[in-house]
Amino acid sequence: MSLQIAIVGLPNVGKSTLFNALTKNHTAQAENYPFCTIDPNVGVVELPDERLNRLAELVHPEKIIPAIVEFVDVAGLVKGASEGEGLGNQFLAHIRQCNAIAHLVRFFEETDVIHVHESVHPKRDREIIESELLLADLQTLEKRMHKAAGDARSGDKEKKIYYELLEKVNKEMQSGHLAIQIDLNKDEKKLLQDLHLITMKPMIYVVNMDESRVGTANLEEIRCKLEIPESATIIPISAKVEAELIGFSDEEARDYLKTLGLNETGLNRVIKEAFKHLGLQTYFTAGQIEVRAWTIKQGIAAPQAAGVIHTDFEKGFIRAEVISYEDYIECGGEQAAKEKGLMRLEGKEYIVKDGDIIHFRFSN
Repeated sequence: MSLQIAIVGLPNVGKSTLFNALTKNHTAQAENYPFCTIDPNVGVVELPDERLNRLAELVHPEKIIPAIVEFVDVAGLVKGASEGEGLGNQFLAHIRQCNAIAHLVRFFEETDVIHVHESVHPKRDREIIESELLLADLQTLEKRMHKAAGDARSGDKEKKIYYELLEKVNKEMQSGHLAIQIDLNKDEKKLLQDLHLITMKPMIYVVNMDESRVGTANLEEIRCKLEIPESATIIPISAKVEAELIGFSDEEARDYLKTLGLNETGLNRVIKEAFKHLGLQTYFTAGQIEVRAWTIKQGIAAPQAAGVIHTDFEKGFIRAEVISYEDYIECGGEQAAKEKGLMRLEGKEYIVKDGDIIHFRFSN
């Protein structure tokens, strides 16, 4: 399953620095001027999951293959992006192709780093980005509504319902609500899927702070400054610190983070939250050749989970041999779990749980 997270924000808020830290390299330009990134940089990042390492310690496989997330470093958006300012249309298209958004907002005060609006003002900066995303979506809606209005006049009941839904969404978005904030049921969301609305994507607020403040960041204070809902996810980071950690060993990184009052990198939390916001989970396959994490949507049944490995597994699904992660670890491996009767045979209706270790049986 391909999972892409767009890193968005104004120019010079630290997007490329964050991207380089995420991907542990220096491929993205991180210069001190607007639009130093034109084409998006795409980096593949492992999902931090200690469970994978613990399974590998028991199985001793030839390979360990983690779940992955792709981060897309989108060039800085500016006011007027929805009208094409600053190559805005091109950049918005990159965001539209992603599954979720990491909205990077500048809180650091470093005067040597140019701010495109000449001052650090988190709420204003957030509103500029979200307004441009909203305006881009309203343009998409306007085009669709023009066609849907004609279809609705045909007297077709379903087409009339669809047009009324577009009217409802348009009214809410004209009032400044992001699509994801609108009260829609499951069926309504499904009807809107083919519009690929940018503001329907899950959004995480990543706050780029001075290294001296990141360890004591007050989330409520940040929330008030940004003026965002209580339900919104905020992750304080110092992109500068995260970039410095690239060359550190794991032990050196842990020690350095402790001096800043941090237990783990902000980047790990960004990756985990993005995964969670998209309603994803992992199950594992464990054997001598490889121990591997597979990414699936929460709530899917065993045959569909098997299909992530290969479509033949789903088509010819017979059963799933399942051991929970906790039982697998406690027993010290598959054989002991089987001997204790902790391996379950599950059929087509079984809903896969996060952390399940599964062996699929299928017919060719």
